[in-house]
Amino acid sequence: MVKKVVVTGLGVVSPVGTGVDKFWQSLLEGKSGINRITRFDASDLATQIAGEVKDFDPLDFLDKKEVRRMDRYTHYGMAAAKMAIEDAGLDPEKLDKDRVGVLLGSGVGGIETVEEQARILMAKGPGRISPFFVPMMIANICGAYIAINYGFRGPNTTTVTACASASNAIGEAMRLIKNGECDVVITGGAEAPIIPLAMAGFCSMKAMSTRNEEPEKASRPFDKERDGFVMGEGAGVLILESLEHAQKRGAKIYAELSGYGVTCDAYHITAPDPDGIGAARAMELAMREAGVEPEDVQYINAHGTSTPLGDIGETKAIKKVFGEHAYKLAVSSTKSMTGHLLGAAGGIEAAICILAIQKGQVPPTINLENPDPECDLDYVPNKAKEMEVRVALSNSFGFGGHNGTILFNKFEE
Repeated sequence: MVKKVVVTGLGVVSPVGTGVDKFWQSLLEGKSGINRITRFDASDLATQIAGEVKDFDPLDFLDKKEVRRMDRYTHYGMAAAKMAIEDAGLDPEKLDKDRVGVLLGSGVGGIETVEEQARILMAKGPGRISPFFVPMMIANICGAYIAINYGFRGPNTTTVTACASASNAIGEAMRLIKNGECDVVITGGAEAPIIPLAMAGFCSMKAMSTRNEEPEKASRPFDKERDGFVMGEGAGVLILESLEHAQKRGAKIYAELSGYGVTCDAYHITAPDPDGIGAARAMELAMREAGVEPEDVQYINAHGTSTPLGDIGETKAIKKVFGEHAYKLAVSSTKSMTGHLLGAAGGIEAAICILAIQKGQVPPTINLENPDPECDLDYVPNKAKEMEVRVALSNSFGFGGHNGTILFNKFEE
């Protein structure tokens, strides 16, 4: 028998706030987390802005020895997981640990560690490389640490599909529970890519905004003046449970996770299919699995990265799937505020869909001042909207043509 999957806990580390309450309030207020980079001197880069996580101390979540032996992306992921587990009211000692999984996504893993250790290699030679270099940089180590810290012995995998990583991880986590392999899965994504090497790489591709004099206005999805994405960082983690398991322990239930679509454009290593064919099919597959018709959907948290090609392609995909109903949807890109968290984007954006369902509010797309004529849907411009949300989709599309859509719906007994 296929089991129902529900969300019982959320944890967020983001450029607009750490903790679900601060994160959500900032989004509703349309606050931007984008500013000039403070972590290093970015003056030689074409893009000198990013969505850095502020007011975050890993020692609030980890001990000093752990912090030293982990990359920043693991700090974020561990913190978000701890918050989500506490939010869900889970007592790890009361769980069947063989049936608790950890499925995370990360696009670049411990890339900050790679950069640091490469500098040491060039300056001081191979004998000075840290023995923790390899475990610090591999993309699966955050999920491994979560399992080790809590003793969770169920399935533990890490998805690397660029910017679709977290959404793909969440979708696969849902299926583990649906198929009866797990009772609980900790899932989402973590990323810390704001370093000179990664920034320089994306700058060389001309993929990022160069609106350095107006950082808060640089990420402007669906706006005619958009000129590329803005890098972000952080983590978003959900606790998924089978409905039976959640009810048995009297857990609060945020929403149901009922659909997942995963496709590949098979078109280009970085550019999306201009007609949005793969993206459209991902949405269709998610709705099919959930047993949802297009007119049942109220909200889409768009991939919406503020790139010239991507925003048009996603708009076309939505129109292809929803027809006339596309114009009745609220479609917002919260990357206008958080920046693009790459492999972790799907984690925080899944949380946004869940909160929209629970609270009856949809966050805006800020900086939408001069709409692109080819992007003509309701992108919730500049101001949050109060509305009933019963079904919400979260879209995540990544380099390599990877597409992931996850579908949440209001939980009803």
